Parts: sequence; structure tokens; C-alpha cells
Amino acid sequence: MDRIIYTAAGGAARVLEQQSVISNNLANVNTAGFREQMAIYRSVPVVGAAPTLPTRVSTVTSTPASHLGQGVMVETGHALDAAITGDGWFSVQTPQGEAYTRAGEFAVNEQNLLVTSQGYPVLSADGAPVEIPERGAVTFSGDGQISVLGAGDRPNDIQLIGQLKLVNPQPDGLLRGGDGLFRAANGQAAPADPQVRMIAGFVEKSNVNPAEAMVGMIANARRFEMQMKVIQDASSNAERANSILSTN
Repeated sequence: MDRIIYTAAGGAARVLEQQSVISNNLANVNTAGFREQMAIYRSVPVVGAAPTLPTRVSTVTSTPASHLGQGVMVETGHALDAAITGDGWFSVQTPQGEAYTRAGEFAVNEQNLLVTSQGYPVLSADGAPVEIPERGAVTFSGDGQISVLGAGDRPNDIQLIGQLKLVNPQPDGLLRGGDGLFRAANGQAAPADPQVRMIAGFVEKSNVNPAEAMVGMIANARRFEMQMKVIQDASSNAERANSILSTN
């Protein structure tokens, strides 16, 4: 009976862990540039201080990868919004070093730096933060070049001030951070890729499929109920066995 309860309790714990991943995906269904996180079960050997049989295994929930397919493009008309078409990433500066994101909802902060919605500076092709002239009207080109027209300037006075750093590292060379940003697994900054293209005035939404996420949540809820039913049945069987063996 103890082994039945242990197995069912372990299964229930794995279901709850996977449910938290699905819930996080569903909560970010409207988050720009969010990449769906994958969760799977895998077996691991049971290793303890006391000798154990080599065939004893347990299970854990792991999040080995993210779904990197493109999300829906939404036109916003905002000059500072941008979305990458196809493969590629925007480069941003974080306290932990250079990181990568698909979220192109940019803004200009009080220091006149181009930043993400999280406040991280967006990097230029030379690895430096992008500084926008005060009250300048920004225009992005398809390859990430940044043009600015100053307040009161004539259309012919538009200036090219830099280029966004667009990268395209191998998916298996990226690690997902707790902040939702991706970083190079080897700790090195990825080089700029001239083949990456973007479009201004658009934002890429999350690539999470809400219907699939809801189906996954319902399926997990049913699995959890089944595990709880096994535990209840094991407890009932133990009570019956005790009543048969007990003496009046």
C-alpha cells in the first residue's frame, strides 16, 4: 500500500509542476514576444545514502526547451514598435549581460535611451545602448537601421544614427532566464546577423496557443483527480484490511 501511495503522490506532484508551466504560458498569452515554455516528464534513478536497487526510478518534470515558432504580428502604427520577421532576436543589455528578446515594444527613457518594456537598453550593432536625440522622430528600416528627424528639422535633414543589433544564434545554444529573456549558453555575446529582418510599426505577440493551453490544463486537472482517487482507494483498502485483522 505504501508503494501505491508513493507512486500516486509522485504522479500528482509532477502534474502540479506541469500545471504551473501551462498556467504561466496561459498568463502570458498577450505578452509581446513571449515564447511558450515546454514541460515534459522524465525518469531519474533513485539515489540515496542507503544502497538501492538499480531498477528503482522516480520521475521529475523538466522544462528542456521553449517553442520558438513565430507569434501573430499585430500592427500598432507606433514608430518605436518593431517585430522580427522569421528567425532572429533583438539584443538588450541586462545586469546579467547581453540577452535576447522578440518583444519589440520599445520606448525612450529619461536618459534618451531606447529601452524595452522592462526598461533594459536596446543594443546597437556595435554593442552600445542606442541614444535617441531629444524629441527626435525615429524610423526603423528592415535591416534595423535607425533614422531620426529632429524637432523642427526638414524631411531632408533626417539622420542615420545607428543600427539595431539583430542576432540569430542556434536555438540549442540559448538558455531561458527567469525574466523571460534568452542568453547564450556559453556566456558569449552572439554576433550580429545581417540576414535578420524586421518590420516597424508592428509587434509580435506571444506564440502560445490559448486553446491548446486550456486543453492541457483540463487534462492535467483530470490526471490529478485520478491520482487522488488512487490514494483514496489505497487508504480505504488499508482501513478494510485493518478491520479484518483487528480482534474484538
